[in-house]
Amino acid sequence: MVFNYGYLTWEWTSSLRGYSYPLIFASMYKALQLLAKDNVQLLIWVPRLAQAVLAAFADVKLYSLVQHLENSETAKFVFFCQLCSWFTWYSCTRTLTNTMETILTIFALSYYPIKGSKMGNSSKYLALVALAIVIRPTAVIPWIPLVFSHFLQEQRKADLILHNCIPVGLVTVGTSLIIDRVFFGEWVLVQLNFLKFNVLQNLGTFYGSHPWHWYFTQGLPVILGPHLPFFIHGCALAPRRYHIFLLAMIWTVLVYSTLSHKEFRFIYPVLPFCMIFCGYSLKHLKAWKKTAASFLLFSNLVPALYTGLVHQRGTLDVMSHIQQLCNDPQQSQAFVFILMPCHSTPFYSHVHCPLKMRFLQCPPNLTGNESYVDEADVFYSNPLGWLKKEFYNDTLLPSHLILFNVLEQEISSFLALRGYEKTATVFHTHVPQGRVGSHISIYRRKTNEFSLKMSV
Repeated sequence: MVFNYGYLTWEWTSSLRGYSYPLIFASMYKALQLLAKDNVQLLIWVPRLAQAVLAAFADVKLYSLVQHLENSETAKFVFFCQLCSWFTWYSCTRTLTNTMETILTIFALSYYPIKGSKMGNSSKYLALVALAIVIRPTAVIPWIPLVFSHFLQEQRKADLILHNCIPVGLVTVGTSLIIDRVFFGEWVLVQLNFLKFNVLQNLGTFYGSHPWHWYFTQGLPVILGPHLPFFIHGCALAPRRYHIFLLAMIWTVLVYSTLSHKEFRFIYPVLPFCMIFCGYSLKHLKAWKKTAASFLLFSNLVPALYTGLVHQRGTLDVMSHIQQLCNDPQQSQAFVFILMPCHSTPFYSHVHCPLKMRFLQCPPNLTGNESYVDEADVFYSNPLGWLKKEFYNDTLLPSHLILFNVLEQEISSFLALRGYEKTATVFHTHVPQGRVGSHISIYRRKTNEFSLKMSV
């Protein structure tokens, strides 16, 4: 879209992703290019900073919502709980659709006409909900009970539908259709394709499945972390008008529980709802208020810092080593192969040059072939045999291989025979598991002129 090179994953060729959200970051890239400031560090950090600024505005909106519903003191405790959340720290700057879905959910909540709110505005909250659905269609889930409740309480139901719902829906869906028509080259309703794939066909199970109760027994307790007892206490204390928020949260977790493929990030949008109850709990504690606040702060600080700065950082750090190849005068002959579970690392956004790169593919079974096995699984079933078959001729060999250390012993004979030497080792995690090792190794073929600067 901007630099005329890059890579599109299978989701784009299958029209499961829309261009509306990436267009925001593409615009940033274009602005940097026009200003001749498109160096790789700015390409990495500008989207993160933009996401962080939006997340900060969302936090302020959450404070403002509770301030109007209750008072400044309660709002202060809700704001404190939101800022303490280790999972919010971990997720809020990531350019995931789940992050933007959560941000837009908070913005929409601030205009939701709950009883007692002085900021209620049907057009604004519905427009923000529609925008969230365009970016990630599953955003509709928490809003089903909220919109239904609003409809039941609304005196002028026809006006709500004719003057708010329909115009907002037509504008947002129409804009999304036009944007996707421009970039796909044909009319595509990606939101429908997304729901078909993830809900009706449930093909997300290809990437793993969990028991139905996982969100209740692991997912929600983990993302709440130390906030969990305060959330339970807050649910028991909160006024009846907040029950609609609790209902929306429970409904969302229940709906997601019916899908086999589950991830922590999928229920990130319910976290702001939970923080309202946590803050309400903290506000009504008497003797232990300062102790509880200190506990929340320091017990969240450790996982926030560890998961944000240490855990699984290697897949980001290794990209700086790869990026050094862009400065090599023989760059056009370099070929980097990432022999890791698919999508382990970023790609061209962290390299910013048309370097030849490849990673193991893992698209789901879109053809219905019962014997289908993706490239990554085929490789890991027999790594040495796969490499010998794939690179039967030395002219096909990559100049650099990137792999987790757990794979080294199994393919050591291939590495030695084909003249690869280790040039760097990058820390990844203290908790290696399965195909993911504790360190990432960078190998270079000795028979060519390319090298990665040593940084062990």
